[in-house]
Amino acid sequence: MNFAIIGASGNVGRKTIEILEKSNLPFKELFLVASPKSAGKKIKFRDKEIEIENLEDYNFSKANITFFAAGGKISEKWAHIAAKKTIVIDNSSYFRMQKDVPLVVPEVNPEALKNHKNIISNPNCSTIQMVLALKPLHDKFKIRRVIVSTYQAVSGAGKASMDELSEQTENVLKGKKIEPKNFSKQIAFNLIPHIDEFDKDGYTKEELKMTNETKKILDSNINVSATCVRVPVKTGHSESINIEFDNSYDLTNIIRILEKTPGCKIIDDRKDGGYITPLEAEGDYTTYISRIRKDNSNAKAINLWVVSDNLLKGAALNTIQIAEYLMKKKQL
Repeated sequence: MNFAIIGASGNVGRKTIEILEKSNLPFKELFLVASPKSAGKKIKFRDKEIEIENLEDYNFSKANITFFAAGGKISEKWAHIAAKKTIVIDNSSYFRMQKDVPLVVPEVNPEALKNHKNIISNPNCSTIQMVLALKPLHDKFKIRRVIVSTYQAVSGAGKASMDELSEQTENVLKGKKIEPKNFSKQIAFNLIPHIDEFDKDGYTKEELKMTNETKKILDSNINVSATCVRVPVKTGHSESINIEFDNSYDLTNIIRILEKTPGCKIIDDRKDGGYITPLEAEGDYTTYISRIRKDNSNAKAINLWVVSDNLLKGAALNTIQIAEYLMKKKQL
């Protein structure tokens, strides 16, 4: 069993390498692939250095499973070519809403993998952590509507955006003028209520991803309204989620269900500091749930605070868990 990573030098690619370094997955070789710009560079993996290969010359038949972590344009151009020789697990948005491509969170809808056609799509980072919490509650109480506001770290926009946050923060503290590069407005000491392009109805693509992907993964009858905000945090997405059920519920039962939810952990002490922040979730595989409480304006609704490392469970970790499931179930 061999693995390959397309986009090995990027944020998600490097996180995929880190997770594989620590994992017990049985594989023989790891091939690292990127653009001509990164080709020839070496990345340390376990006890050796692996040279990055040029995507334009790479032979996809070298690996049984190939992780695509290089963005939608690369996936659009190369994934179908690769899928003739390897199973593609794609981290971009390109395939997510295509009917014949499974969109998978292993703890939520692994059954979608049964009929894959060598291309499997990884959901949006903000969608993944939300559906982890929604799935067991929907199974028990039937969710009617979800209203979510996200507070998304700059790492979700790539390394250049992370560098811009650092640079702007330093310049603000020195009293220098700020000139945004990758963001529409200053991100340091600020919030930007805009991620990705706007559609004709005023929603952004990021917001529509959360709506459409949740429907595809969980249930097309769930109504979702999202507001996605970029915040001056390096890594870790946070979400304030309001969930309305078809019927009334018992809060103790809600908590009991969430305590048993795979991939999640409740930290909710109802006191100062008795919750999880994105800084504390950074580098952690767990998705954390805090601030569980009744919606006082609606007897059929609850509020949650959900935090997860967007580069781990929101991206690289989820793809590796998909690969692990395929190997376990022999769906290769």
